[in-house]
Amino acid sequence: MKTFITTLLALVCMSGQAKTFKTIENPKAMACANVFQGELIAREVIMTDTATTIHFTMQYPKGQSFRFVKGCYLKDEDGLRYPLRSAEGIALDTWVQSPESGVTDFTMHFESMPKHVQIFDFIEGDVRNAFMLLGIHDKATEIKAPTLQQFYTDNPYTLPADWLKTDSVTIRGRIEGYDAERFGFTAMESYVYDVTKKNNGTLLIEIEPDGTFEKQILLSYPMKVSFYASEDSKVGFYEIPFFARPGETIDITIRPNEHGRYECFYNSGSSREVERWLKSDLRLQELGRPLDMFEGNFNEANLLAEKVWQNMLHRINVISRREHFTPMEMHLALGEMQSTYALALMDYAMYHEDRLSPWQENKDGSWTRLVTDSVELQTVRDINNYKALQRIDFDNPLLLMSHDFFFTLNRIQFASPVRKVQRDVMEDEHGNYNYDLTNRKLSIEKGNTMLVEMTGKRNNLTAQLCMLNDMQRSFDLWRQNEMMIPVFMADTTLTKEKCDSIAANSETVSNMYPLYLSMFTNPYIRQKAEQFCQEQMAQKELATSLPEGPGAEIIRDVLAKYPGRYVMIDFWGMGCGPCRAAIQSSKNLRAEIAKRDDVKLIFLAGERTAEGSDAYHKYVNEWLADEETVCVSNADFRRLQELLEFSGIPHYETFTPDGRRVREDIQLHGLHNFDFELQSLKEKLK
Repeated sequence: MKTFITTLLALVCMSGQAKTFKTIENPKAMACANVFQGELIAREVIMTDTATTIHFTMQYPKGQSFRFVKGCYLKDEDGLRYPLRSAEGIALDTWVQSPESGVTDFTMHFESMPKHVQIFDFIEGDVRNAFMLLGIHDKATEIKAPTLQQFYTDNPYTLPADWLKTDSVTIRGRIEGYDAERFGFTAMESYVYDVTKKNNGTLLIEIEPDGTFEKQILLSYPMKVSFYASEDSKVGFYEIPFFARPGETIDITIRPNEHGRYECFYNSGSSREVERWLKSDLRLQELGRPLDMFEGNFNEANLLAEKVWQNMLHRINVISRREHFTPMEMHLALGEMQSTYALALMDYAMYHEDRLSPWQENKDGSWTRLVTDSVELQTVRDINNYKALQRIDFDNPLLLMSHDFFFTLNRIQFASPVRKVQRDVMEDEHGNYNYDLTNRKLSIEKGNTMLVEMTGKRNNLTAQLCMLNDMQRSFDLWRQNEMMIPVFMADTTLTKEKCDSIAANSETVSNMYPLYLSMFTNPYIRQKAEQFCQEQMAQKELATSLPEGPGAEIIRDVLAKYPGRYVMIDFWGMGCGPCRAAIQSSKNLRAEIAKRDDVKLIFLAGERTAEGSDAYHKYVNEWLADEETVCVSNADFRRLQELLEFSGIPHYETFTPDGRRVREDIQLHGLHNFDFELQSLKEKLK
């Protein structure tokens, strides 16, 4: 009887054991997201009929802290969640300090996933900046997805004829239950990067006490935009994303959803049409990060680029099927994907070139590149290594709507093969710069030819936008040179032949603008170029009164303290490395400028509060002691950015003794050519 009972207990125990139906050693992941200082790695996945267990490694800088919340879960391709049950080797909802080795191993047990699941995500809960491992799979699993052309064939959609146009967009709505103290912010900010404009600034939308908001924005084409909480949100609500076509009004209600989290609900406009895409979790930037952060050679990068492309297509296939994208939403997602993919590849090329030829300072204070691998550097400059770009339709207007396209365009415009072909025209065999207007025009034409070849072997929309930006960037110089021609003509010490030669061989609007205009075959780009030229040439005033806006009084209060002086304001911040580098390297120069009674330097920074942090005061005492500093709240700093149309820092603005803002092309551009620029400015303003 005893033997029988023992045998029965053994059988019961055996039947209670978990049945393992899949073990994945060293699984692959398509992307690691939001682990900004290190990397999260899945070492092993064990799938049983009672649980899915993952052995993780967190690689994090020693001494730095990280945290995993209890709300972690796995998500399969159908969007089904498998919550975390328990963890070993790590305390949840607790800050953990990375050890001396920088490596923390731990294990998590989740609800069991079905055996048919091939690819899944790990997500560290529904929290902001949650750690994620996307696309976890066995390395033997083939990543299958439709081709780009198959997506387009299966989702036919034709853009409206008036897709590219300039008009205002009104964003308005209400945050239900809003209370400034409880929410922690009274304004939200956005960076709208219009690739047809020379300057783009920060936009601010004020939240009224009753939670309502309204903002009018001028857009040149349909765009995906987000407003973000200017300060830390106390309620877990940080972003208002929307998609708008010029001429629309987008009405948005923000209220708690069924899970108690604040969510945007769109009542009108294109945002309502594409709400599924707007709210989808495509994570394309994260999928591109393994490529843009890759440190291998160009041949290896191109192999990785193929994987990244397939991963992005797979992700869109999964998310679009799960969220039931309409054809319009599918086309938007594919446009966003192509822009993000191109940016990842071009970022890799840029960073790779910097690694191969880092800048070094010479004894005389000049900077040159130190080439560490000339053979590999040639691969960066060889256009044949950029063939992965050929899979992208750079003539597709939908690429423009992506927030990342501004940066994509920048990387392509200044790509190494483009710069090389232009440099080859302007330099002799000894590397000496040989300026000649004919050579300059030839370098522009060669650069345009290279852009066209990189982006599709036809004069496409993207290539023309690069040249439009190049034209806008150069226009200030052309205009100044154009203004000098009458001065030369009036100089009686110069012969007519000499004056004619100067006029014919100077980079002026008359000489350069027609060359660029001939490249703009796209009617909308040509219209933008003509409009830009007309607006710039119509600016006869060299200094203008401050534009109206919430930040104007801040500037006026600063200027009122220094009547009768020119004032240069340096907009900077504690989190800006280049700002601090410029301040620290110019201390002696500023000491000389401080002796002057005709000009005043002001250093204006934004902090959480206008009183400034301890770190701010410590820095000011060390590097800006006895100099004029102004500290404003971050909200007010963003109001100044909106008023003066800038987004990056350091940024410099010059004001006349009577309080007018100096035009961009003749203002002081920092301190290193200060005396000449100030004297030139005074001469022009006589």
